[in-house]
Amino acid sequence: MNAPSKAQEIKALLAAIVAFGTALWGWVGWAIFLLIVTIALDYVTGTAAAKAAGEWTSKLAREGLWHKLGEIVALLVAILCDIAIAVILHTEAAAIFDGRIPYGNYITLIVTAWYFFTEVGSILENIKKLGAPIPDWLISGARVLKGRAEEAAPIAGAKEDGDKG
Repeated sequence: MNAPSKAQEIKALLAAIVAFGTALWGWVGWAIFLLIVTIALDYVTGTAAAKAAGEWTSKLAREGLWHKLGEIVALLVAILCDIAIAVILHTEAAAIFDGRIPYGNYITLIVTAWYFFTEVGSILENIKKLGAPIPDWLISGARVLKGRAEEAAPIAGAKEDGDKG
């Protein structure tokens, strides 16, 4: 098989994956895709910034990868919560929640947005460490948007330290 047809097969596979994700999650799937891209960009820019400063170590790189894995697992937990809510709301047990939990992909979207703007802020800081000028308003804007995602808790009464009444 020649290279151009192999490239077409790879593009077709990527298109199928993106189409499947879009069919499964709709626009939330695109948000998840953007998060995955920012996770990768943060790792690459963080590695470049550490190497440029002479601070790169394999131990720090592994810790960064574990951190990224934790973000992905947290996102998967949010997805599972949305799936569980959808299942519960289609049963007789839904009455006990009395409209106090959201229906849809709200938890997934908010967790995705929170991590996305966290990663964007980190990418901007890494770029600044590499010497590129970054407007301060862009960095602070990423922090503000992360805070807005934090404030958008889809469950009424949810607290950061758990619901201790």
